[in-house]
Amino acid sequence: MKQKFNIITSTCVPLPIENVDTDQIIPARFLKATDKEGFGVNLFRDWCYLPDGTENPDFVLNDPRFRDAVILVAGRNFGSGSSREHAAWAIAGYGFRVVISSFFADIHKQNELNNFVLPVQVSEDFLQELFQSIKDDPGTKVTVDLPAQTVTNLATNRQEHFDINAYKKHCLMEGLDDIDFLVQNQPKTEAWEKAQKE
Repeated sequence: MKQKFNIITSTCVPLPIENVDTDQIIPARFLKATDKEGFGVNLFRDWCYLPDGTENPDFVLNDPRFRDAVILVAGRNFGSGSSREHAAWAIAGYGFRVVISSFFADIHKQNELNNFVLPVQVSEDFLQELFQSIKDDPGTKVTVDLPAQTVTNLATNRQEHFDINAYKKHCLMEGLDDIDFLVQNQPKTEAWEKAQKE
């Protein structure tokens, strides 16, 4: 899942549902595993499949027009509910690199960042315009520029700035998790400790 992040342009999967919680993202019955691998196939499991186990043709992830998209556009208050990191594992494991919403639950937002998925928080007006653009043309593309911290709806050329913690931005751009960052800075830490003893 570790991938350097710079600029991504992609079509988008629209999920215009508010208050999507982590149990809807990855149902509790799939939480027994402790390894990150394999969660992507169960993303939105109870929406993706009918009770008989066949694909739900009405759910957006099963729409072939969106199968190559790496950006998920979700309704307000995405990732509410329990703090399970497995929800972010499932999103990353499915192949999403970006989630755009007008509001994220705080813990889920951090879990996404820790798993190399960029949560982009935009205004509600921008979000609704983006949903409309995708509805009008499923081939609508969005550009997410992490260095510039901008998101652009290429159908309308409307652009918004988004906020991100400077440390997490650095880690995403360099493909580093927290341990990688500490290892990378070990010489600086050791030099500082040495200087304190002198």
